[in-house]
Amino acid sequence: MLFLLYQICVFISLRVSLKRAYQIAQILGKAYSFFSFRDKTALCTNLAVIFPHRSKKEISSIAEGVFMNFCKYLVDFFRLPLVDDDYIKKNIKIEGIEYLDDSLKQGRGVILVSAHLGNWELGGSILAKLGYNVSAVALSHRHKKIDNFFTSRRQMFGMQQIPFGGALRRCFKCLSDKNILGLIGDRDYFDNGVHVHFFSKKTLMPKGPAVLALRFGSPIVPIFIIRNADDTFTIKFYPPIKYRPTGDKDKDIKLLTLSYLKIIEDVVRKHPEQWYVFRKFWERISWKPR
Repeated sequence: MLFLLYQICVFISLRVSLKRAYQIAQILGKAYSFFSFRDKTALCTNLAVIFPHRSKKEISSIAEGVFMNFCKYLVDFFRLPLVDDDYIKKNIKIEGIEYLDDSLKQGRGVILVSAHLGNWELGGSILAKLGYNVSAVALSHRHKKIDNFFTSRRQMFGMQQIPFGGALRRCFKCLSDKNILGLIGDRDYFDNGVHVHFFSKKTLMPKGPAVLALRFGSPIVPIFIIRNADDTFTIKFYPPIKYRPTGDKDKDIKLLTLSYLKIIEDVVRKHPEQWYVFRKFWERISWKPR
């Protein structure tokens, strides 16, 4: 049933204009916000941690924006087959790509770290279409047909998907081959991350980016794909994280993780309506899938 719903959404998204598809997405987003009490409560709880001095009305308004932007994100994902050079020229602005190019010249591969924010799926596809050799770790969907659908979309322009199961070996190969590895740095799914403070509250975050960077000497370059007010996108690369290892493995992993989490915090504060976390983020340490 869920796969059929995806198919219907894809059919509609591909057969109406982008403007109309976004209009439909906004309507569905508002409905989602109104009827999904659990997700709305979780969002508001998270936002209240980030913005402790904002009123409940302001928090609720931001949360509604999250729902609408998330539905727009799905439209963009469904419409990936329509992304061509003309779309990129009209809708994509790239800032700081020299940080990626300079980091690649070091010959140790590059770790791109992003978050569940904006449109990370579109960003990886655009980079692959521009000729960069990109692999990205992604959580597999429990429904096989839906998982195959998402995988085919991600690989459409040459981006390689690395499933969580057995990901470590393929991550090693990607960096050993001096290519680009994309990782999401704001959620740990398997209870083997590092305990840190995020927005001043303790939680568990993935340690993969830090572990790989320390092992291979690969630069970590933060990247975010932000939706602009006119529904165009800005792909923004940040300067590579500079960190000198101390030799204390656990300390190095924690401090390096905190280095890029501070950037994620800053971006989330600027664009909270584009951070898609529909569970109470600090309620529990474990982030195992439901």
